[in-house]
Amino acid sequence: MDCASEESEIRRAVEHIAGIRAMTFQLGQRTMAIDAPPASVEQAVAAIRKAGFEPQPVPEKAAESSSTGAGSEDHDHGAGSGGAWRLGGALLLAIGAEVLGFFAPDTQIWKGAGLALAAAAIWLAGFDVYKKGLTALRHGRLNINALMTVAVTGAFVIGQWPEAAMVMALYAIAEAIEARAVDRARNAIKGLLAMAPEEASVRQADGSWANVPVASVALGAVARVRPGERVPMDGVVSAGSSSINQAPVTGESIPVDKAVGDPVFAGTINETGTFEFEVNALASNSTLARIIHAVEEAQGTRAPTQGFVDRFAAVYTPAVFVIALAVALLGPWLFSWTWMQAVYKALVLLVIACPCALVISTPVTIVSGLAAAARRGILIKGGIYLEEARKLKAIALDKTGTITEGKPKLVAWEVLGPGTDAAAAEHIAAALAGHSDHPVSRAIAAGLRPNSVEAKDFKAIAGRGVQADIGGTVYVLGNHRLIEERGQCSPGLEATLRTHEEAGRTVSLLASEAGPVALFAVADTIKSSSREAVASLKALGITPVMLTGDNQATATAIAHEAGIDEAQGNLLPEDKLEAIKALQAKHGLTAMTGDGINDAPALAQADIGVAMGAAGTDTAMEAADVVVMNDDLRRIAETVRLSRSTHAVLWQNITLALGIKAVFLVMAVFGNASMWMAVFADMGASLLVVVNGLRLLRKGEGK
Repeated sequence: MDCASEESEIRRAVEHIAGIRAMTFQLGQRTMAIDAPPASVEQAVAAIRKAGFEPQPVPEKAAESSSTGAGSEDHDHGAGSGGAWRLGGALLLAIGAEVLGFFAPDTQIWKGAGLALAAAAIWLAGFDVYKKGLTALRHGRLNINALMTVAVTGAFVIGQWPEAAMVMALYAIAEAIEARAVDRARNAIKGLLAMAPEEASVRQADGSWANVPVASVALGAVARVRPGERVPMDGVVSAGSSSINQAPVTGESIPVDKAVGDPVFAGTINETGTFEFEVNALASNSTLARIIHAVEEAQGTRAPTQGFVDRFAAVYTPAVFVIALAVALLGPWLFSWTWMQAVYKALVLLVIACPCALVISTPVTIVSGLAAAARRGILIKGGIYLEEARKLKAIALDKTGTITEGKPKLVAWEVLGPGTDAAAAEHIAAALAGHSDHPVSRAIAAGLRPNSVEAKDFKAIAGRGVQADIGGTVYVLGNHRLIEERGQCSPGLEATLRTHEEAGRTVSLLASEAGPVALFAVADTIKSSSREAVASLKALGITPVMLTGDNQATATAIAHEAGIDEAQGNLLPEDKLEAIKALQAKHGLTAMTGDGINDAPALAQADIGVAMGAAGTDTAMEAADVVVMNDDLRRIAETVRLSRSTHAVLWQNITLALGIKAVFLVMAVFGNASMWMAVFADMGASLLVVVNGLRLLRKGEGK
């Protein structure tokens, strides 16, 4: 199963069999999976054999490793080792036949020698073509092998045996080159596999270290990685620290610092220090393995354009075959051609009739686009989403963790009232905040200088704040409501608090019995990349809208800071779902960006669901249509640009393939097109669309 047309033949051969629930094709691995009862599977295997293919069951071990891509092998299309010698020999024999046909005397001996050379060349180059072609003809299928079988045989019979030999040799060589080029697209994502070591240095029961195969490493084992080595498995740092290049998984070009408690991913590169980590995922279930598996599944889906191309090709080939037959039978009557001229023109048309360039243009382009996205840390779950992303008109953005960091920080603090000792206020607030586990208190403690002030009689005030005795004075560190309940809010303080709250900040106040002492403002700051990401989306004609469960004042403030014109706050998950429906009705194709868990209803309703920061997260990776492995919002604009580039290349390829065919159809009938030219036109077009599709791979390089 070397190409999409052969996949279609197999699909047609088995799709009528009762009991088959689903079929999944993986062209990159030359495999198909059939979901059906055993009896139906046996019928399917028989039907595939009858169609001219030889199905072989995939060994269980290989099937398991295919989920990580490790079971994939290079397949010989005639250009490897012995195949190259065979094709080279066929070309030399064909050249010899051409030379004898052109220069040798017109005698029976020299004709016989040329005929023998031509026959040998056709046998060397065309054995597989004839085998598949005759099978296709027996079943009434007009694929490229059937057309080439008829064309080469016809040319040989009418005495054009040197040209028949050269056509078959050139065709076989071009097919081999094309197959290698296509494999480059299919296997682009598998280059990631080399980044995951096959062995890991694992601590043994006696405390020593030993290199063992990653497949045998159990969950909870402790592994060690030295500088310059690649992380062998997913895990959590348990000792040491380092800087790690995570580009293979997240697409981040800048190394990320890792310390105890931080996650690490298989295939990433340890750049500085030695560290130990506890394994938390088996090798077959690492983040890298899941990425590769998801991309392989995406490659097996059929993009909308591919459906159109397949339908067109199903009509185009029989139509050209009918035209060729009409040229052979009616040409001598309508155009005063000789029967030999008419038959030759018909044979040229048969060579041109194959829709290879057209059929191959779509899957190569889609696979290249998916691989380019994966190299950038963008996991697109199918060709349909890669194509549809270019049509996005609106995108809903969750606030926490998408636009903002998701980690509250102390952004401002000030003393209240003249004569207040700022240093003393800072020490007291740090002591109170340091005794609380509340996220706001932790943010305040982290933002103030640590000190040795002792807090006594500490207690938490539920929903309000904390209280303690410091130096004989009772202080509270609490929210706006607590200070109001204590009767300590003045009009001036209310105005100050309102200013901070309208800016999207959460305010805590330090107060004693005498009154407020200091104010501390905490905010979930927006990411440094959010403004650029929003500007990029707007430049692409996409309307960004922020959806959040926070209050409307905070939502408006954060949205304004990020450059978003519309923000909706106080939303529950079901409210976000309704908001997505409203955006779809107003704008059209709409995407939703969230964490893949809390935003699940909205992600499901959106035309394209995007999960952010999903590296190592099963739920997020499975919930969305597009997964951004790190939490960089700019990747969404990159996805849209890649989608538009993919669409442009798709239609360039379709136009190129059909344009070349149209020109040579006219030349074959009314001009002097030869079979040589037809082969160059057909296979040249195929190579051109493959090379053009492979250009997309460069969009995944140079992060």
